[in-house]
Amino acid sequence: MKIFITRLIPEAGIKILKNAGIEFDQWSERRDVPQDDLIKICQRYEGLISVGQDNIDKKFLNACKHLKVIAQMAVGYDNIDIPEATKLKIPIGNTPGVLSSATADTAFLLMLAVSRKAFFMHQKIINNEWGFYEPTENLGIELHNKTLGIFGLGKIGFEMAKRCAKAFGMKIIYHNRSNNILAEKELNAKRVSFDELLLQSDVLSVHTALTAETKGVFNIDAFSKMKRNAIFINTARGAIHNETDLIKVLDEKMIWGAGLDVTNPEPMRADNKLLQMPNVAVLPHIGSATEETRNAMATLAAENIDAASKGKRLLHAVNPEVFG
Repeated sequence: MKIFITRLIPEAGIKILKNAGIEFDQWSERRDVPQDDLIKICQRYEGLISVGQDNIDKKFLNACKHLKVIAQMAVGYDNIDIPEATKLKIPIGNTPGVLSSATADTAFLLMLAVSRKAFFMHQKIINNEWGFYEPTENLGIELHNKTLGIFGLGKIGFEMAKRCAKAFGMKIIYHNRSNNILAEKELNAKRVSFDELLLQSDVLSVHTALTAETKGVFNIDAFSKMKRNAIFINTARGAIHNETDLIKVLDEKMIWGAGLDVTNPEPMRADNKLLQMPNVAVLPHIGSATEETRNAMATLAAENIDAASKGKRLLHAVNPEVFG
C-alpha cells in the first residue's frame, strides 16, 4: 500500500509504516492542503492519514472512492462525512483514548488560569505595568468545593472531573445522553438535565463531540442561565459555542470568565476581543500537544493503516459496519 499524509507526523508513526513496508509521502508545507489539490494528490495513493481538519466531505470522498482507508490522526472526525464514507465502503479510523489525559490537563490549566486572571496578569508584566500593589484590584476566585459541570462526560471529561474532584474537592455533575456509571461510582457524579447543568455549575467544561445537536448549543440563551461567577471551558470544538454571544456575556459580566483551547474560526485573529479580556485565557488548540500523546496518536493512525494494508479490520474504526 502507498499512502499520503497531510502533515509531518512523529517518528513513532513513521517507524510503524516503514516496518510494515508501506510507502508514504508527507505534505511538508506549513499550510493546509487545498481540497482540490488533495483530491489530485490522492489519485496516486491507496490510503490517507488525515492530520488536522482536512475537509473530507462528499465531494472529496466521491472523487477518491478508490481509497482503501482514511486514518484520522485525531479522536474527533467532524471534518469527515462518515455516512458518505460508509456508503462508499471506505473505512475511517481515529485515535481515541490516548489524548484523554493531555486534553484534560489543558482544560484544568485553563480553569486555573481563568480563575486567577493569569494570562492577563502575565501580559501586564510584559507591558511594564507591574506597579503599585492594590489589595482590591485584579482578584481571582477560588475553586475549592465548587461544582464542576461536564457537558459530555466521556473519557476526557472523566479525566477532567477526576482532577477537579481530587485537587479541589469539587462536586461533579454532568449532562450526557446516558449515565456514566464509572463516574457515578468513583466520583459520585450526578447526571442532570442541560438546564440544571447551566444553573448549578461554577465551572462548566465542554468535552462532547461536535454534532448537529451540539453545534452552537452554548449561545446567549444558554450563557444567560449560568451563574454570574461561572467559568466556561471549551477544549472540544470551537463551533460548540457561539463566540459572538460569549463575548457579549463576558462584556456584560453575565459569567465570570472563559478558557478556550478551541475557537471558531481557527486560527483566531490576533485582534479578537477575547484576547484582551482579563477573565479569559485562550490557547491555540494544544490539547493533545505533548510528546507522549502525539507519538501515541501517530502510532494508532499508522496501526490503522497497517491493518487496512493487510485486509484486516481497523484497530479503531469509526464506521465498523463497512467490514460487514
